[in-house]
Amino acid sequence: MNEFNFTLNGKAVTYRGDPLKRLLDVLREDFGLTGAKEGCGEGECGACAALLDGAMVNTCLVPVGVVAGREVTTIEGIAGTKEGQDIIEALADAGAVQCGFCTPGMVVAAASLLRGNPRPTETEIREAISGNLCRCTGYDMIVSGIRAAAKRGRRSW
Repeated sequence: MNEFNFTLNGKAVTYRGDPLKRLLDVLREDFGLTGAKEGCGEGECGACAALLDGAMVNTCLVPVGVVAGREVTTIEGIAGTKEGQDIIEALADAGAVQCGFCTPGMVVAAASLLRGNPRPTETEIREAISGNLCRCTGYDMIVSGIRAAAKRGRRSW
């Protein structure tokens, strides 16, 4: 049995099992973190998004063996921060949350963007969420929500 140590939402964890098992499945089945969703299973929708060493990845495409010694941050890890709450509240205030299926991936994309670029342009916001599909809300409200989160002036992104 293979063993992989990595950091998950700021805590050291160990996964024992198949190195080719999808990170999405490991997060949901082995660690009980169900915020990342199975959408397309092909890396096209962003429902399974998480951060790997601070960069957004689609966990349905990442074999867990790749994360050994690295840092994984899920929507649960982001939502547990003040910055994450700011993003979630700004999206809700902008009317950008309807069914909620895409919301975790959108929050992960927004957090990834704002941590590297706290004052993004509309074009940069649209590029940052371009790998995330929303079938309910429409992107204008999502962009407005992310812009509002950026304007809240958090400097610890």
